[in-house]
Amino acid sequence: MGKMRIAVAALIVALLVGPGAAEARRYASIVVDGRTGTVLHADNPDRWVYPASLTKMMTLYMVFEALDRGDLALDQRLVVSRHAQSMPPSELGLRRGDRIRLRDAMMALVTKSANDAAVVIAEAIGGTESGFARLMTRRARELGLGATTFRNASGLPDSRQRTTARDMARLALRLQRDYPDHYDAFATRSFSYAGRTYRNHNRLLESYPGTDGIKTGYIRASGFNLVASVERDGRRLVGVVIGGRTSRTRNAHMIELLDEAFAVAERRVAAWRVSPSPRRPADGAALAARAGPAIAAPRRRPGTTAAVAGVEGEGDAAFGGPLRVLVRPAQAIELLEAETGGAGAIRPVYGVQVGAYRNADDAHRAAAAVDRLAPLVLADAAVEVSSVPREDATLYRARRMGLSAAAADAVCDALARAGRPCFVVRREGLHTRIVDRDAS
Repeated sequence: MGKMRIAVAALIVALLVGPGAAEARRYASIVVDGRTGTVLHADNPDRWVYPASLTKMMTLYMVFEALDRGDLALDQRLVVSRHAQSMPPSELGLRRGDRIRLRDAMMALVTKSANDAAVVIAEAIGGTESGFARLMTRRARELGLGATTFRNASGLPDSRQRTTARDMARLALRLQRDYPDHYDAFATRSFSYAGRTYRNHNRLLESYPGTDGIKTGYIRASGFNLVASVERDGRRLVGVVIGGRTSRTRNAHMIELLDEAFAVAERRVAAWRVSPSPRRPADGAALAARAGPAIAAPRRRPGTTAAVAGVEGEGDAAFGGPLRVLVRPAQAIELLEAETGGAGAIRPVYGVQVGAYRNADDAHRAAAAVDRLAPLVLADAAVEVSSVPREDATLYRARRMGLSAAAADAVCDALARAGRPCFVVRREGLHTRIVDRDAS
């Protein structure tokens, strides 16, 4: 059955990207659980790709921020410049000196993916489009989109404008979490302006039940791209497909990925996540203030290995925010392995385990506290807490995941010098084992 799944998946990708080597090189995809940030599917998620009009998700994030700050208003009329008028299709046909309401410019980005409207917005916020692109990149890095660089507001071709499927999933989740009052704009199915009506390019809004956004994109260098968000029965998935051969095959592939992810997710035991938005840090401070006695982790012993039960998928701090806590029962590991075709479904990552605790809050606090010993190395490392059922009680293991082997070694060495216990661990599929550093 596992080999059959792999063969079917390979066929789908072949149909998606076509026979050319260039198309295969630009393909990337990822599906994540929108509530927990768990990676349910990933294929080249960290490959550099061109975002095309997925760029406009970041343009709109900047708009939502400006609206919340009071720097812009929805009914404010923005002036169309010569530069905005010069933008190639897709466009509204704006002319220099025209004035367009911000509300209409936003809807033009969501539905028509209008490049001229994107430049109007960029100049209103950043003065120039290039200045706005610098603001976009800086804000993207602050949001955890470390592999993304923007050079324009529209996604028109620029060899220096790069991203990854993982970063686009992160951005979609940040739009949903940080601006829930504005996010529903991405569900707009049609938009009328100057006597014309434009349908949303995201056809999944009409054809795939539960879809509520978010954005399509295409340039020759990237192929057909799509970020889609779907909610059913209280469970939200966000999928990203980069490098489709046509919009039709891209959409079909996205539906295949989402169908499979829903089938997996529905059989998984729900995770508990403590993940307040960085925009609401008070929630996190209240959680971190609660502490209790820790159970010290044993020292590393050469040759020790263990399959750690209860770990959820592949951790990612940018999905869950600064206070991500994952708690899963042991049986979910076996269940998920059966659904995803085995432990090879998720790429190995290294991390460190810093203790085991009697409650998840204390474990999270311990995992977060090691930042002060190695702040640069741990800047992008996910905080993970996994449940370990015992006869008398459940313990919670505190980890930082997503490190290279060298970085994990360096963190454990720093902890050892501070008199703190530490394991280097390696994730292999859905299992995590303690690494014998003396043997490596």
